[in-house]
Amino acid sequence: MIRVLIAEDQHVIRGALVALLGLEDDLEIVDSVDSGDAAVPSALAHHPDVAVMDIDMPGTLDGLAAAAELHTRLPGCRILMLTGYGKPAHLRRALAAQVDGFLLKTAPPEELVAAIRKVAAGQRVLDPSLAVTAWDLADNPLTAREADVLRLAASGAGATDIAAQLFLSAGTVRNYLTTITTKLNARNRTDAVRIATEAGWI
Repeated sequence: MIRVLIAEDQHVIRGALVALLGLEDDLEIVDSVDSGDAAVPSALAHHPDVAVMDIDMPGTLDGLAAAAELHTRLPGCRILMLTGYGKPAHLRRALAAQVDGFLLKTAPPEELVAAIRKVAAGQRVLDPSLAVTAWDLADNPLTAREADVLRLAASGAGATDIAAQLFLSAGTVRNYLTTITTKLNARNRTDAVRIATEAGWI
């Protein structure tokens, strides 16, 4: 019997998952929760074989942060992430959190059930539609300092404010922003922020 924990903040989807997986003879739902914050203590209490977790959940811990914590505190629990979007940034964070599977919510029910069984058996699962994205994940071209500058620019800070926070001159900050825009082949600073955010670099 494969013991399964479900963490999904949308009630209808969570209920549907519980009902769907409950029909399988070899799956037992040990708990279902609505946040990453609730997922960790639930997993520690119930020791599921597989945690099926949504990426975007409210609270201090989203699904990926909860997955990373579970990987450390309950290494025997395998983790299958569900997402409505195949964003490169999400996939990058999922791989960094060492999750065992990554599946789109649009996958057919039989694929979800098969993925749970595979993950429980020690295999890794990646939604076929995300395989190309995983393959194409480029290395971050930004240096740590460039990422710091762009992160502050993304928050709305101007060159003078960024310079003050990073102990640089305003001219140096402007040079960094020009270099960043060129490296990312962006049209402007706003476009550079968008590109870096979607890629999970800031």
